[in-house]
Amino acid sequence: MNSGTLVILELLGGVALLLWGVRMVRTGVMRGWGDRLQRFVEERLSNRLTAFGGGVLATAVLGSATAMALIIAGLAGAGAISAQTGLAVLLGADIGSALVSGLFASGSSLAGVLAPLFLLTGYVAFSVSGEFRPRNAGRILMGLGLMLMALKVIVSATAPLREATLFHDVLEAVATEPVLGFLVGAMLAWLFHSTLAVILLVASLLMNGSLEVAGAVPLILGINFGGGLPAVSATLDQPPSARKLPIANLFCRGLLAVSLLPFARQIVDIAGRLPTDPLHVAVGLHVAFNLLVAAVFLPLSSFVVSLVERLVPQAPIAADPLASPRYLDSMSLETPAIALSNATTETIRMSELLERMFRMALTSLQAGRLENLKELLPVDARLGNYMASVHAYLGQLTQDGLLAGETSRAHEIMLFASNLEHAGDVIKLSLADRIRAKIKQDIQFSASQRAAIEALSEVIVASLRLLPAALSSRDVAAASRLAAQKDRFRELEDEIVRRHLGGEHLETAAGARDNALFIDLVRDLHRINSDIAAAGYPLVQAAGLLSSSRIMNVGAVAAAR
Repeated sequence: MNSGTLVILELLGGVALLLWGVRMVRTGVMRGWGDRLQRFVEERLSNRLTAFGGGVLATAVLGSATAMALIIAGLAGAGAISAQTGLAVLLGADIGSALVSGLFASGSSLAGVLAPLFLLTGYVAFSVSGEFRPRNAGRILMGLGLMLMALKVIVSATAPLREATLFHDVLEAVATEPVLGFLVGAMLAWLFHSTLAVILLVASLLMNGSLEVAGAVPLILGINFGGGLPAVSATLDQPPSARKLPIANLFCRGLLAVSLLPFARQIVDIAGRLPTDPLHVAVGLHVAFNLLVAAVFLPLSSFVVSLVERLVPQAPIAADPLASPRYLDSMSLETPAIALSNATTETIRMSELLERMFRMALTSLQAGRLENLKELLPVDARLGNYMASVHAYLGQLTQDGLLAGETSRAHEIMLFASNLEHAGDVIKLSLADRIRAKIKQDIQFSASQRAAIEALSEVIVASLRLLPAALSSRDVAAASRLAAQKDRFRELEDEIVRRHLGGEHLETAAGARDNALFIDLVRDLHRINSDIAAAGYPLVQAAGLLSSSRIMNVGAVAAAR
């Protein structure tokens, strides 16, 4: 292998190591303190200045303006933050990321000492501790160590390039053609998805003398423009309210970068008079650029947002058919049979909302995404509104004289509406907490555990599908099939629990804690299914098919009919 190929391999390996270190730091921060970091930002959204400061501090800890942009875009998509405040956070995030880049580049001379220290400390913390946050602190330290080690590798790999004529010709072309340097910087920032990594790469070239400040200035301008592209591309599939913030941030950075590009030579002349080395000049320019972006566009955030809203118009929101009860007609209260039918219809629609909640939770469990759990809150609130409306409607009905059968039917509907609302609470308060713990603690279920959860979930979905016929038709066979779902679930649950607690899966389970979380998930699914299957019990009991603890032989249903 010739020396040129070896240099390229060492350089690419150093870049890969740098990117992996950045990823480890970001992952450790998000897993260990992501919820606190987001809460820290959310508590500072009262005005643009505090939001800006929160963006600076939070991103200085997180180390990634792109990751912060995705968090804020998610909040904007959920309607939890205004566009002007969100843009202020992103402008602060750019400064926080630039400060981290400057800190790493300036301390790169200590990389030889700090890299092994961080790696050793991080490895010990990650391996010895069984706690969630200390393990992620170890992950962060190992990521920092890898980043500093990558700097050493890149500096070492690029040292021979100082004598390479072709390489100097390329860098000279970048210095004499600012547009070319700008495009190269933007492309690298977009490909790496990290301005921090690219700035550190430029810093390493400056450190060994392979790159001059004249060539670094257009690269830095391009990096600051390209640093906004990953967040834009990552939110393309999100609603317009989420997409417009990354676009607004890209507009601010891009407009200033393009405006300064014609003055690259003048910037180099001014930088050359500064009493410092080229490395700190370049890092200072990167930080100064982001400070200038904030100084110019923070007061103009309303104008920028309004301009972007014209480019990204709000898409029409399709009406949700389950947004609110629609069949609780007060005129029908004069005819109890019709009123009871209306209340039954709305209770069935509650089951559709419950199925939506359940599928959201399953998606979060399977995909390992916490964002989906946030969608449970508005659906659960809607479920509570349905229950309150059904209760109030039937409460008006029962104030008048009703037949005994009609009174019993009204009570059954009210009880089952309460059961569905309780099942929603189980999903929101208990099942969601189990899923959140699984994701945050990075617990991986075995294949048999995943199959068991899938089988139990299928029983719940089947119960939801049997519910409309059992509730609306008053058919004994339909009610029996729904009530029998409780026994079907219990048999499957008993087999699963016995298998996992009996030692069969002790070798494949992640440990006692992981197995306990799995059993808790199964218990939550049991509670949800029981609340649903309860709709079939009143009719089955009235038909004399329900014993004290089990449904009698379903074959007797035909005789009862």
